[in-house]
Amino acid sequence: MEQERTRNIKLTLEYDGSRYAGWQRMAGKERMVTIQSKLEEALEKMEGKPVEVIGAARTEPGAHAYGQIANFHTTSDMSVTEIKQYLNRYLPMDIAVLEACEMPNRFHSSYLAKEFVYEYRVTIGEVPSVFERKYNYYCFKRPDVEKMKKAAAYLLGGHDFKAFSDNRKMKKSTVRIMKDISIYADDREVLFTFTADDFWPHMVRILVGTLLAVGKGEMAPEAVERLLVTGDREAAGETIEARGLFLTEVRYETDGKES
Repeated sequence: MEQERTRNIKLTLEYDGSRYAGWQRMAGKERMVTIQSKLEEALEKMEGKPVEVIGAARTEPGAHAYGQIANFHTTSDMSVTEIKQYLNRYLPMDIAVLEACEMPNRFHSSYLAKEFVYEYRVTIGEVPSVFERKYNYYCFKRPDVEKMKKAAAYLLGGHDFKAFSDNRKMKKSTVRIMKDISIYADDREVLFTFTADDFWPHMVRILVGTLLAVGKGEMAPEAVERLLVTGDREAAGETIEARGLFLTEVRYETDGKES
C-alpha cells in the first residue's frame, strides 16, 4: 500500500484580533477563542482529523496582523489554491488567508524566523474617531517626535530589554537585537515601526508607552539609555493598549519556497 505523502503548507495571514484572546490556543482553556483555534477548527473540517497549526509569532489578545506566518502538515491532495479558498470560506470574516504555498518539510514558521516587524498606531486629535478607535491608541496632543527619535536611537542594537518586560519571572534571556525603529508623524497620526530578531508579549507596547512618555515631556530621552542599564521596569513607560498593535511582517533568510 502506497504511503500518503505529507506536505508542509505555509500560510500568510491577516486578522483583526479585537475579539480574540491572542494567537495561541491555551491548554485547559478551550473556551477561549484564539486565532490558532479558529484555523485548527477549519483545517479539521477540511482534513477530517485534528491538525496542529504553528504560528511564527504569538500575537497578544487584541493585537492584529497584516503578515502573520503559519504552517501545518497535511496529507491532502488539494492544491494550495484550493486550500486557500477552502479556509477563506470557513474562517470568520476577521481572519483571512492571503497566500498559501508548499514548503520543504524542514520549514518551521517560528524556529526559522529571523526578524519580526511590528507597527503601533497612535491617533492625535481633540475627539477620538468612532471608526478608528478599535485600531489606534489615542493622544489629545501631538508628542515631540524629535525627542522620541532621540530616545529610540538608544534602543538600537543588542541590549538587555528587561525594563520592557511585564513578566518578572521570565526565565528566558531578555537580550534582543533591535534592528530598526522608525517614527512617522503628521498632524493626525504617529506611526511607530519596530524591527528586531524577536519580541516577547507586551514588549512593543511598553516601548511605545516609554517613547510616548518622552514625547509628552514626562521623561528625558537619556532616561531610556539608563533603563537598558538598570532593567528597572517601574521606571519605564506604561503598557499601552493592544488595539494599536499590528504584526506586519515575519522575515526569513529566504522566501522558503522550494527551488
